[in-house]
Amino acid sequence: MARPQRPHPPTPERQKQPPLGQVAGPRVRAGARRRGHGRLILLILLIWAVVLGAMAWSRWIETLPDAAHLLAHGPSHEVTILDSSGRMIARRGLRHGRIVPVEALPSYVPDAFIAIEDRSFRYNIGIDPVGIVRAAFEDLVHGHVVQGGSTLTQQLAKNLFLTPRRTFDRKIQEALLALYLDAHYSKNQILTLYLNRVYFGAGAYGIEAAAERFFGKPAAKLSLTEAAMLAGSVRAPAYYNALNNADASMARAKVVLAAMVDCGFITAAQAKQAGASPPRIVRNAATPDSGYFTDWIMSEIPHFVPDVHEPIIVRTTFNLGLEADAEQAVDEILAKYGPKYRAHQSALVALRPDGAIVAMVGGRSYVHSPYNRATDALRQPGSAFKAFLYVTAFEQGHTPDEIMVDGPVDINGWKPSDYERRYAGPMPLIDAFAQSSNVIAAKLMMAVGPAAVVRTAHLLGIRAKLDPVPSLALGTSPVSALELTGAYAAIANGGMKAVPYAITAITTRRGRVLYLRHQPQPMRVIPQTAEMEMTQVMQQTVRSGTGRAAALGVRPTAGKTGTTQDYHDAWFVGFTSDYVCGVWVGNDNNAPMRRVVGGMLPAWIFHAFMGAAEQDQPPRPLAGAALIATLPAQSLVPPPQPQMTAPQQGSAPTSPLLSVESIIDRILGRGP
Repeated sequence: MARPQRPHPPTPERQKQPPLGQVAGPRVRAGARRRGHGRLILLILLIWAVVLGAMAWSRWIETLPDAAHLLAHGPSHEVTILDSSGRMIARRGLRHGRIVPVEALPSYVPDAFIAIEDRSFRYNIGIDPVGIVRAAFEDLVHGHVVQGGSTLTQQLAKNLFLTPRRTFDRKIQEALLALYLDAHYSKNQILTLYLNRVYFGAGAYGIEAAAERFFGKPAAKLSLTEAAMLAGSVRAPAYYNALNNADASMARAKVVLAAMVDCGFITAAQAKQAGASPPRIVRNAATPDSGYFTDWIMSEIPHFVPDVHEPIIVRTTFNLGLEADAEQAVDEILAKYGPKYRAHQSALVALRPDGAIVAMVGGRSYVHSPYNRATDALRQPGSAFKAFLYVTAFEQGHTPDEIMVDGPVDINGWKPSDYERRYAGPMPLIDAFAQSSNVIAAKLMMAVGPAAVVRTAHLLGIRAKLDPVPSLALGTSPVSALELTGAYAAIANGGMKAVPYAITAITTRRGRVLYLRHQPQPMRVIPQTAEMEMTQVMQQTVRSGTGRAAALGVRPTAGKTGTTQDYHDAWFVGFTSDYVCGVWVGNDNNAPMRRVVGGMLPAWIFHAFMGAAEQDQPPRPLAGAALIATLPAQSLVPPPQPQMTAPQQGSAPTSPLLSVESIIDRILGRGP
């Protein structure tokens, strides 16, 4: 039986050519499996990416407020501040006021915004793809964001959730948020949110606040011209708002009106008529720098009323006429003499003797620096602090005609001295105060005790921390202009407590009274005799001492100068029967001035302001002037010309007894 032959091993050619009718071998099937596995992995990764993306999107969506929250947000915190005559000083807190539904507005109000900001608003999906492509091309050409392409919905998204940074990342976020808003809110809801959130300039956020701020009416009563002006201002609110630039605002409104005609919202005749009818702009009577007072009032309101969710009206003691006089005095003196004497800043506070604030200048320019130097800056008062020392001394029995020696002194190693160590020798306290003797002030401080002087200063109204040390006699502890002037008011007020105040009433716009000031019970803080003696020595300062430049002719005036070491600060605080006024001059960086003393720039500003403030007031004696007639005649005669005293820590160099004209001539280099 023949054995079967063994098949020959297949040749390579035979391996490549499978038998007819058979499929590919095992290697071909393995490649197909690998490709199937790759597709499966990609599918799984894609599913996970979708799941993770959906989770991230869901969590992000959850962080956004819902429609009900957005539409209900924004109780009004509008505050209208009036002066003593009912003139409007400012209107503040106009952020996110009462929500006004777009349905409550004339149709041309939203149409004006759509025409100038987003013509495709009614039918886009929250973004405008054509506008985005156009803007993206311009941005790529320039290498940075130069063109927005934003819809109204995107602008709302930015206002609600994003920062104003112009970056590509923020534009992507803005677009995603706009898609979300368009999907969840109706077009009218989006318009309502937009119109009640957008900034219109001059502190006004929202259509209702802007209508009140610029035109004195609710948004529902806006005219076509007014609507066009508001719509035109949102692109550049600082420039186009009606208060800042009425002409530019009106010119921009005509552009909006033309766009409305182009969109078919109004006719050409309506646009022409509206463009020829400029509306009445409501302006407040505020002075350029009354913002200092306004800011201070806004910080004071919470002390008087709780948080109120409706517009309020605050009536104050402020006098815009006197404020204008104060600003003019500061501006003119610093403009004329500031560069020469390296004096760049000033503060002024004016009160009535009972403490009612009538003027407040917190700096040279509120626009350039809103920091309030009258209320917030603490500066050494120099010799202006000696008033509290002398009040204490008179309370303890010292008298204006008491003789003390102006000569060298050593107080536990502290050696206060007068200018170039030239001393006047024996002199009555009235003249020591008028000539601002540092030596006698130091001796008097040791006689009455630093702690007693601190108690007097605090009782009269100084709130700052005072160190009970001998050098306090020369004003080494810093204070604010407001508290120093308020403390002097107690002297002008016949020795009765005079706390600075400004708010007299707070009501809602509907008339509901939230706060009404009642005159407090009089409280004597200076014994009557001591007060009269203090008034008399302060009059001598203006009559024949360091404060002669502040004299107001025949009008009785009292005051005290103050200058700190190395001329960092200069002060004059004084009063008439009508007003108390404190003036500080110096530099924000504490740089020394060029030998400026309290009897120079501060006294000149005091003289300029008080001269204008008292222009229509008859001269009247001061509250404590009754004692003058009983004093020895020698105390009323100017002493021989003393030498100038040196500026020690917190003290002012005093000047020889010359006329005001001679002093100014010497300062200006016009005389010997």
